Amino acid sequence: MQSEPEMTVNRYGRTSDERYTPKGRLRSSVYEAEMERLQEQLVLLQYWIQSQGLKVLVIFEGRGSAGKGGVIKRITERTSPRTVRIVALPKPTDRESTQWYFQRYVEHLPAAGEMVLFDRSWYNRSNVEWVMGFCTEEEHQEFLRSCPEFERMLVRSGIVVLKYWFSVSAEEQQRRFEARNAEPVKRWKLSDMDLAERELYVRYSMAKDTTFQYTDIKQAPWYVVPSDDKRAARLNCISHLLAQFDYEDVAPPPVELPEVRDIPYVRPPMHEQTFVPQLY
Repeated sequence: MQSEPEMTVNRYGRTSDERYTPKGRLRSSVYEAEMERLQEQLVLLQYWIQSQGLKVLVIFEGRGSAGKGGVIKRITERTSPRTVRIVALPKPTDRESTQWYFQRYVEHLPAAGEMVLFDRSWYNRSNVEWVMGFCTEEEHQEFLRSCPEFERMLVRSGIVVLKYWFSVSAEEQQRRFEARNAEPVKRWKLSDMDLAERELYVRYSMAKDTTFQYTDIKQAPWYVVPSDDKRAARLNCISHLLAQFDYEDVAPPPVELPEVRDIPYVRPPMHEQTFVPQLY
């Protein structure tokens, strides 16, 4: 039987255990061990989705720097891109702007045996577009009316719809933006939209609350992931995702590798090929 973690009281007066740092953040060693275990389970879930012909749609939303990309990367790190696909659409083209709003998203919905991860989704309309003035108030109101019905249609068609909202505090967002700004290799992550989002933090809070008011429906509820601790947020989100499926281990057994056929053939000399410099 696994022993209980040793409980202590840190210098902030909060009860903690050995899994956490004095500041209450999950330790790297704990995170890495648990992430490895969860990623193994994601592979098993992948096989189960394939075998059962499930259609799974997972939506990731939240503020800039909230950690959506990090958890998506960990979900797909060990899984097959043929089964677990990422959809991250750019801003609509002039033609797409004249289409039914949901139209360009529909073609990316999962078929049988697939799990699709939307890195932002149709909820751009009720968040980024509304806050930044990229849509009219009428378009915003129509989205709030039609989105719940659209998602109910998806669920009735057999698609499993999971929606995660990554929630980051104003203080932590500021720290992450400053960290990006301080490192040239990360500065590309700090876009003009991020700067505008920072300035309009309260407005984005209003947008999120309104979105939840209309679209947190029984058939496709929102799940909030507190993400000030990125490591904990990733583990919590993936654990919850796995818990939504009563899956079994249907991974195929090891295959027998065939022997190389002995076919008469003389290869050209190696010196006729151009190799990259051996710097390492």
